[in-house]
Amino acid sequence: MITRNFGIPVTSPGAILRRERDLGTPLGQETAEVLQSGGLVSDKIIIELIEDWLRLHGGHGFVFDGFPRTRPQAESLNSILKRLRTALDLVIWLEVSEETVRDRIAGRLQCGECGFTTSSSSAQFANRAVCPYCDGPLARRNDDDLGVLQTRLQEFRSKTEPLASFYEELSILRRTDGNRDREVVFSDISQLIEDKARHDSD
Repeated sequence: MITRNFGIPVTSPGAILRRERDLGTPLGQETAEVLQSGGLVSDKIIIELIEDWLRLHGGHGFVFDGFPRTRPQAESLNSILKRLRTALDLVIWLEVSEETVRDRIAGRLQCGECGFTTSSSSAQFANRAVCPYCDGPLARRNDDDLGVLQTRLQEFRSKTEPLASFYEELSILRRTDGNRDREVVFSDISQLIEDKARHDSD
């Protein structure tokens, strides 16, 4: 939605890794087992992927979904951005309860082609599970199960939550309630992006 509304490319380490897996590359094969179990791929691999992606796609802005996840990743990202002579302008922190996470994971569908994500409860996709943007197949991710979710939640509490204070110290973190409807949350995110763009142009 951000790409469609603002023309800013969006990616995530998971999306990049799933593409590598689907292409059958050595990296994709190496990391498929880790992804399947809900574990985290090594920082070294993630950082290399992110830097390559930024060099190819990040010249006119970028959005990372779910990255960085750890403080070492955040520090590595800062180093990459310094080398590329660009900056991280805004970090949006979606505050979501564990109950909401469980509910959304249980019904999540994702396009195998472009990564569009929706819910199996959406009436629009109840009878025809096809992506509205690229006509790719919508399906459950094979790493969406409760055992994997518990691992992810533990990782989040121990490794990702501390990033909030890291980015607050840099004065670029903005919090928003992610428990609400998708459209309401996206409206808030859009407003944050527009406010930042307006401020930078003043």
